[in-house]
Amino acid sequence: MSNKLFSPLIIRGTEFRNRIAVSPMCMYSAEEGFSNNWHLVHVGSRAVGGAGLILMEATAVSPEGRISPGDLGIWKDAHIEGLKEIVDFVTSQGAVAGIQLAHAGRKASSASPWQGGATLTPEEGGWLTVAPSALPFHKNGTDPKALELDEIHKVVQDFTKAAERALRAGYQVVEIHAAHGYLLHQFLSPLSNQRNDEYGGSFVNRTRLLREITEAVRKVWPEELPLFVRISATDWAEGGWTAEDSVALAELLKQFGVDLIDCSSGGLVPYAEIPVEKGYQVQFAERIRAEADILTGAVGLITEAREAEEILREGKADLIFLAREFLRNPYFPLQAAQELGVDVKWHPQYERGKPREII
Repeated sequence: MSNKLFSPLIIRGTEFRNRIAVSPMCMYSAEEGFSNNWHLVHVGSRAVGGAGLILMEATAVSPEGRISPGDLGIWKDAHIEGLKEIVDFVTSQGAVAGIQLAHAGRKASSASPWQGGATLTPEEGGWLTVAPSALPFHKNGTDPKALELDEIHKVVQDFTKAAERALRAGYQVVEIHAAHGYLLHQFLSPLSNQRNDEYGGSFVNRTRLLREITEAVRKVWPEELPLFVRISATDWAEGGWTAEDSVALAELLKQFGVDLIDCSSGGLVPYAEIPVEKGYQVQFAERIRAEADILTGAVGLITEAREAEEILREGKADLIFLAREFLRNPYFPLQAAQELGVDVKWHPQYERGKPREII
């Protein structure tokens, strides 16, 4: 029986050596948006570990778009050099380097998780947050500023310029972050978007900003390179964004040159009731793949090689995104290959540690 997890995947002109992707995971370890040795070692070790695709963490397209002061940035040309160093190492190890472009919206200006994650005041190094509507994330939180039309247009420009910088840094995949309650997700959901102009109200209007960004990014992102979008397929909250909305959105995004929908969920409101269990989000990748006829990525507490193989074999997704498992084990792909009886090439520096018999 042929193996799916370690079969190559070709999207446009890019070949991924396997179907294992490192999800973008914030490290909250940058200064003024600049990458450093932590990011190089963190990302580089997963490339050595055999992943097919490594997506750099949510990287802010503007200073105010950072989740925290420690977020990576790509809002100015000076950020390119450090990112390029990381990309060069990742590609030298046989992995594809991708980057997630993001704007946190009303969830910006927060302390890092290990510092409590609370909203930062200006005295603490925080800044004014923005959103589609002046609705805070937490019930008693500070109201964000509702974006004016010219400010919305600037957001489109910020994503576009960030994509151009990503190309100059050598990335082969760009993922637009429209999930987890950040700015683009805030525009999508009626729970956070109560505008009465062309960016609010109807499904068409609420999806307008993401469509405009996607169209603008695709124009500057080379035709031969893949473009992904990460979405929260449901808000897990009454009156919010739904799986049906996600299918309709995927159909629209496909028309603008999006190649794969990275299917996560939740994050928009703190009161969401999320039935967290193994593989609980795979259903969204499966449904969007079938109904919108587009490639999808499955994510969410996928921790085992045979589990990942089964998802692919049953046609539920095309890529497997792992996050926490890669924090525990940067070499998950090498061990997964053993478990599935696949003989993959190890790097020569590590060859002496390779088991001589495939389990």
